[in-house]
Amino acid sequence: MTAPLEFGMDTFGDVTKDATGNMLPHAQVIRNVVDEAVLADELGLDFIGLGEHHRSDFAISSPETVLAAVASRTKRIHLGSAVTVLSSDDPIRVFQRFATLDALSNGRAEVILGRGSFTESFPLFGFDLRKYQELFEEKLDLFAALLAQNPVTWQGKLRPPLKEQLVYPPVENGQLKTWIGVGGSPKSVVRAAHYDLPLMLAIIGGDPERFAPYVDLYHRAFKEFGRPAQSIGVHSPGYVAETDEQAREELWPDYKAMRDRIGRERGWPPMGRDEFVSEAEHGSLYVGSPETVARKIAKTAKALGIARFQLKYSAGPLPHEKLMKGIELYGRKVVPMVREMLA
Repeated sequence: MTAPLEFGMDTFGDVTKDATGNMLPHAQVIRNVVDEAVLADELGLDFIGLGEHHRSDFAISSPETVLAAVASRTKRIHLGSAVTVLSSDDPIRVFQRFATLDALSNGRAEVILGRGSFTESFPLFGFDLRKYQELFEEKLDLFAALLAQNPVTWQGKLRPPLKEQLVYPPVENGQLKTWIGVGGSPKSVVRAAHYDLPLMLAIIGGDPERFAPYVDLYHRAFKEFGRPAQSIGVHSPGYVAETDEQAREELWPDYKAMRDRIGRERGWPPMGRDEFVSEAEHGSLYVGSPETVARKIAKTAKALGIARFQLKYSAGPLPHEKLMKGIELYGRKVVPMVREMLA
């Protein structure tokens, strides 16, 4: 029997506007994120993921710290990163922080490891961006060795070796749930299967069904390794309002502001309304009424055979009050609709 689809939410702690249109201080945004996560727990959602960034437009640089605050105010929702940029962190410290979060939350911690789509953490923490790939591969290898919670003997090229080293605190029950976040690299898909880890697909543009070959590759890799495949999840942006028109009109200016700000850094042209509408109708932007968003999630779930869907519910300066309303509609209306569609 197939397990029911899990429903999660993600945010990077986008810096938002207040009622007068002024940008909120980072500290208030962080407090608002905690309230958003508490609401998600009250609504029965399965997961809240907080992204790690080190720039002015996102407030969260230490997801585990914010998640610890969330743990103290919630009962059942699972708590994780989205993503932890392992390349510019220390695998042992990452494991220790999430093992500590797991203790505080009574076994609800998860970690999604990735390379991230931003690179500001490399100069900030003194890592050579030219070793982008090598850093991630070696650090993931060490992190995977820690998951068994046995004495670790390990050697790489970028740090001193370990010999029969135990890492504390241990995870209290079982193994720390660890996902590999992938944006579209076949090598990363196979790597997740190699380490026997679940796969989180970051689908942030284009038709989600174009990721079907990656799903197939993931399953084929597990078959070659002689193991049953792990779970697959999808992370995509979206926003829920009472009607399609309301959702698009409320999201559009703030989504464009975020997209254009990042686009200027990467050489992208400004986003036009036609592109926004196309992503909403045919791409990976889950924006609309509860029924519209539910139909789109159900379609993606069927096409890719996923075990979890995570809605990146924040978008640029879109105000906290609108985010809270969107979360409520997602939990109270979208989730039951999707479950009925998939039954």
